[in-house]
Amino acid sequence: MTEPILALMGPTASGKSALAERLAETFNAELISVDSALVYRGLSIGAAKPDYPHHLVHIREPHDPYTAADFASDAKQCIDDIRGRGRHPILVGGSMLYFRALIQGLDDIPAIDPGIRADIEAEAKRSGWPVLHQQLTEVDPETANRLHPNHSQRICRALEVYRGTGTPLSEWQQGNRAPASGNYECIALCPEDRAVLHARIASRLDAMFDRGLVAEVTRLYQQGDLHADLPAIRAVGYRQVWSHLEGEIDLATCREKVLAATRQLAKRQLTWLRGWPDLTWIWTGAEGELVRGADSAADAPDSLADGLSVSAEGIWFARLQELMRNF
Repeated sequence: MTEPILALMGPTASGKSALAERLAETFNAELISVDSALVYRGLSIGAAKPDYPHHLVHIREPHDPYTAADFASDAKQCIDDIRGRGRHPILVGGSMLYFRALIQGLDDIPAIDPGIRADIEAEAKRSGWPVLHQQLTEVDPETANRLHPNHSQRICRALEVYRGTGTPLSEWQQGNRAPASGNYECIALCPEDRAVLHARIASRLDAMFDRGLVAEVTRLYQQGDLHADLPAIRAVGYRQVWSHLEGEIDLATCREKVLAATRQLAKRQLTWLRGWPDLTWIWTGAEGELVRGADSAADAPDSLADGLSVSAEGIWFARLQELMRNF
């Protein structure tokens, strides 16, 4: 039987990259980034680009959108290549749609007339994305409840699917979703105390601004071939600084908006993870040390327990516990 591939998930700033790097060094592994911002060249500081080598980092120009389907194809090729070298592939990141595309597969939604998307984007320019989010609530409340009112990319996709097929996106997903593949061992890393996660997010944001986040986005802004509706520029941190460069908000407001958006991102990631099948949760303390590996939903902190599917068995779970005892 082929050894399962570790899929190390978790909210932003949970310590996934640091742990994955230790795993790679200890267990002869190579890391595959699962991050929808890091795929773009020029997005480093705001995307928390790691120093340790990862596959699928900086592989696409920011003016050229990269999709979840692109990721699934590229990741499968990376996995084959890594195994061909006699090493272990480890997937690590927080882009849950990318994980889903690779592990569960994408829904077989028919092609949508591009004119529908153009109409939606034109309407958003006139009325704003919160108005379209309200429209989505009326036709697909399940999807709308998962989305922030300004999450333009997801709102646009959900509305175009509904307008193009007459069927809500949530129904397409329920009708085609497959259980997680047995080829992957899915583990989520998260601080047991939510306040620890929020403190890490704030600290990392301060470091990003100190390292030159505004200058990085300024270089992208000055390229002349990018705009605010591109997926690369819609990434958290980049779209807020872009708004600052456009003169829409001052720098202090920009920082507060990035902080709020990053916390919202972490919340969305946790929502995704709560519904992930056969997921093992690893809880950590303030210093990133292992607190415990939950072996039932009842062991999860009250703030995260509802709806968790938890399994504490597996090759990588045992390896991870062994490694973290030495933290």
